[in-house]
Amino acid sequence: MVKALITGGTGFVGSHVARALVDAGHEVRVLHRVSSKLDALAGLDYESAIGDVMDEDALRAASAGCQWVFHIAAVADYWQAAEAYLMAVNVEGTRRVLRAGREAGVQRVIFTSSAASLGSREDGRLVDEYLDFNLSPQQFPYGYSKHKAEQVVRHAVQTYGQDVVTVNPVIVLGPGDLNMISGRFVTEMLRLQWTIPVTSGGIGVVDVRDVARWQLAAAEQGRTGERYILGTANYPLRDWYRLCAQVVGVAAPFIRVPDFVLPQMATAIEMLQRAGVKLPVDASQTRMAGRNLYFDYSKTHRELGPPQVDMRQSLEDTYRWYLDNGYIQPHRQADLITTLGRWLGLTDQSTA
Repeated sequence: MVKALITGGTGFVGSHVARALVDAGHEVRVLHRVSSKLDALAGLDYESAIGDVMDEDALRAASAGCQWVFHIAAVADYWQAAEAYLMAVNVEGTRRVLRAGREAGVQRVIFTSSAASLGSREDGRLVDEYLDFNLSPQQFPYGYSKHKAEQVVRHAVQTYGQDVVTVNPVIVLGPGDLNMISGRFVTEMLRLQWTIPVTSGGIGVVDVRDVARWQLAAAEQGRTGERYILGTANYPLRDWYRLCAQVVGVAAPFIRVPDFVLPQMATAIEMLQRAGVKLPVDASQTRMAGRNLYFDYSKTHRELGPPQVDMRQSLEDTYRWYLDNGYIQPHRQADLITTLGRWLGLTDQSTA
């Protein structure tokens, strides 16, 4: 049994990691602010440490007596965050967590980066752990911030001999996504149905329970200084939307958006955001929507174990969790879109 500190433990991924650790018989300490909502940790036996990743005194106190640190805290709703804040939390926060871990004698740090830090390929090959970020900071600020955080990690490993393993999750779904970060695939499919525009791109996806299990495996058997892409499957967006539609029982999106309009759409989104309009997507997401962001998961599956939750099951569990917890309510816009779809002869995917 070890004691593990989790930063970001009140969030979607972090709370699942906390549960996986407790289920495995380990002690868990969660770093969180006084104001943090603790709903995701309900019913779990854990110790609270008050503070955040920018508070070095709190980090040192929270790290004391811990053998592992899972650094998961990051700016998740990055499309709404100022770039300076994004860099401060994701990059400088990582530096401070690592420094506190060294000073406290922590044995291993598991750093949660993102597949966004890996860039993309234009030649059709899968992105693996050895590709470095190859986009401009302006093109994808979030990915750039995670890339810079990984540079901080590499410096700590090479300069101080610190034992750090990096994990790079793709898009994470599953039950318990309180803030509907990736759960919007389910909620927006219910609301907008067949009117969601379809681009030529593709994505990698994974269930949060596999992410938590692989985090624990990374702590136990991951190799120091290595990256592991945490993912289950790659989908063209048209196929992913069709699967989402089947799970929630609505007509699937089919309206194609040509790639050449994406830069203009991104510019329009930037203008609206500068004017103070809050949107569910940002310009960088729109620019990337025409890319096939497909990843090679073989290293993770070989060294940390295969996935245990397929993506249909993940979507079904996500949908059921939102239903059971009152997140899904009747919506007039959705009713109108459903009626129009039936008038147009579109078929609900659940009965297709």
